[in-house]
Amino acid sequence: MKQALTKVFGDPQARILKRLKKRVVEINDLADKYHKLKVPELKKQTEVLKKRLEKKGTTLDSILPDAFALVREASDRALGMRHFDVQLIGGIALHEGNVAEMKTGEGKTLVATLPTYLNALSGKGVHVVTVNDYLAQRDAGWMGQLYHYLGMSTGVIINEQSFLFDPEFDNPAHDDPRMKKLRPCSRKEAYAADITYGTNNEFGFDYLRDNMVNDVDLLRQRELNFAIVDEVDSILIDEARTPLIISAPAQESPELYQKFAMIASKLQSEHYVLDEKRKSVALNDKGVEKIQKMLGIKNLYSPEHVRSVYHMDQALKAQTLFKRDKDYVVTTGNEVVIVDEFTGRLMNGRRYNEGLHQAIEAKEGVPVLQESMTLATISFQNYFRIYNKLSGMTGTAFTEAEEFQQIYGLDVIQIPSNRPIARIDKSDKIFKTEHGKIAALVSDVAEIREKGPPVLIGSASIAKNE
Repeated sequence: MKQALTKVFGDPQARILKRLKKRVVEINDLADKYHKLKVPELKKQTEVLKKRLEKKGTTLDSILPDAFALVREASDRALGMRHFDVQLIGGIALHEGNVAEMKTGEGKTLVATLPTYLNALSGKGVHVVTVNDYLAQRDAGWMGQLYHYLGMSTGVIINEQSFLFDPEFDNPAHDDPRMKKLRPCSRKEAYAADITYGTNNEFGFDYLRDNMVNDVDLLRQRELNFAIVDEVDSILIDEARTPLIISAPAQESPELYQKFAMIASKLQSEHYVLDEKRKSVALNDKGVEKIQKMLGIKNLYSPEHVRSVYHMDQALKAQTLFKRDKDYVVTTGNEVVIVDEFTGRLMNGRRYNEGLHQAIEAKEGVPVLQESMTLATISFQNYFRIYNKLSGMTGTAFTEAEEFQQIYGLDVIQIPSNRPIARIDKSDKIFKTEHGKIAALVSDVAEIREKGPPVLIGSASIAKNE
């Protein structure tokens, strides 16, 4: 069907790229104008563009060619990196509120500087979202040189720290030269910068904290104007429903968790209905009868036993749905630490809510810590839909194009590579059994190792890796 429509109406991607290439010609026509400017004159151009933007009828789209040509020239001088034409196409796609699919190695970090600078001219702030603290600091320190060259300030927020790019400062905490110029500052100062780099977690949690303050002066963020999300498929699709939760301690007896963990351990598969795909489990009639006998009660679901139902549900989830060394690990200090299902990293300090974490602690026989009560929560999906304008970039987005459009109203644009791709991207292999998959994997690894190259193998859990 799709191929038939393409034959009749033409390839929509080709039409979009044709239009964007016309804008690239406009940018290239301004290259000599900015190349001839001396350093003081070039630095003044930000104020020139801001004044143009103040005039009635002037939009960001109308000054895009000048802004992009200016950033490219400044980048060449400040960083020694000059944007390729395909990177300009990627920058326009991001500015227009799309997802730009760019192959690995095509310079997405540099591409983001184009729409970031242009939209920062409005004075409402731009958030550049990365997936971890290291990338947020590296990109802010690295690209901060370019923004400073053009008279713009750059902030960065990471877990429990925030910084401003300051060329006069030397940060002794960083060995990486790209991070040396990050000066510690308050959260509010980092958000007040023209451009703020940070992780999706920190932006989301600061939004929740702002919704809990009683005084407007304590607000950290300002208007959620424009966000550019790196690895957008991971954050907006894979982690879309991940809830960010701020909680406080609640009173609950640890003995109850231990009691129901023991009961859950005695249940067999015949006592409940398990749906691993939806991560849900529920007692059946046989299971309810067994628990009523063990507790010595007639009706588990009578009003006076409401707490027992709650504890039983969490204990059953902990017993059947959450696996040690896959969903969580137990540290040498007898602490249950969640494993991020997308990255495999340990999420120290994060706990499952609604008593589930305590149920897992009771199951593992480690000290049951105090339960928490949810004070504020939001999912990544709902948080990023608040922004006035949203865009993103990744190496793999076209397969999720329909989801991006339905959930966020974002179109996916495939940006051509600057040079032909030498890497061979093979199609997926599907196996009937895990044994067949592992046998094929071993065979492939042996074949590759005979030729010499190293092999990187990724899996879904710590136990699988081991």
